[in-house]
Amino acid sequence: QVQLVESGGGSVQAGGSLRLSCAGNGYTSMKDFTGWFRQAPGKERERVAAISSSGTTFTEDSVKGRFTISRDNAKNTVYLQMNSLRPEDTAMYYCAAWLGSRLLPPSMVHSWGQGTQVTVSS
Repeated sequence: QVQLVESGGGSVQAGGSLRLSCAGNGYTSMKDFTGWFRQAPGKERERVAAISSSGTTFTEDSVKGRFTISRDNAKNTVYLQMNSLRPEDTAMYYCAAWLGSRLLPPSMVHSWGQGTQVTVSS
């Protein structure tokens, strides 16, 4: 069973940076993708970035150029480096791992971490 534990959230001012970590177990490497989603109050969960089992990375247009996803295979850990943060980046950030398409809807993803809160003040 996949286990995912996020850390690294917090409160920062606009323009600041945070690095989120997602520590997985051995089962995580069996998934096609590991990635980050976020959900702001009253909004649907949305995809942020993903990394494939072969190391190819994908970032959504809303964060492209500001957020970078990476992975340390030896530690079974995926990172999300977030720079130039904006108030609209405020959300609960969730790590997930899944099989199949990179664009699998969040409702079809079954392996989630508990989430870590990111708050960006103006």
